[in-house]
Amino acid sequence: MDIVLVISASFLMVLGIIGSFLPILPGPLTSWFGLLIFHMTNAVPMNWTFLTVTFIIAVGIWILDYIIPAIGTKRFGGSKYGIIGTSVGLVVGIIAPIPGGIVIGPFCGALIGELTNGATLDKALKASFGSFLGLITSTFIKFVITLIFLGFFIVKLFEYKTLFYQ
Repeated sequence: MDIVLVISASFLMVLGIIGSFLPILPGPLTSWFGLLIFHMTNAVPMNWTFLTVTFIIAVGIWILDYIIPAIGTKRFGGSKYGIIGTSVGLVVGIIAPIPGGIVIGPFCGALIGELTNGATLDKALKASFGSFLGLITSTFIKFVITLIFLGFFIVKLFEYKTLFYQ
C-alpha cells in the first residue's frame, strides 16, 4: 500500500510543478497534497508541524497568485481602474477558452481599465506591462515553491527508503 501512496504522491508533486505554469491547477497546493499523501504512508512519520507550515505557505502563494498581477499594475503607475481591470482580466483569462488567456486577460484588462480612466496609451501600456510582470513573478514564485516541496519529498523519500522495501 505504501508504494501506491508514494507513486500517487510523486504524481501530485510533478502535477504541482506543471500547475505552476497552468492557471487551472494550483501548483503549490497540488504539491502540498503530494506531501500529505506521502506522510500518510506507514514508513514516513506524520509531521503535523511541517505539514501545517507548508500548507500555510501553499495557501498564501495561491492567494498571492491573484494579487501579484494587480500589484504589478499599481507599481507601474496603474490606477484603481487598471487594478480592477487586471483582476477582471485574470478571471476572464482563466475562464475564456482561448490559448494564453491567463496572460492576455490581465494585460488587456489593465489596458482597458486605464484607457477607461482616461490615461494615455503610453501610460496604459506601461500599467499593462506591470500586470504582465506581476504574472511572470507569480509564476516564478509558484515554480520555486513547488520545487522546494519536491526537494522535501525527495529528501524524505531517501531518508526512509529502506522502510519502503521491507
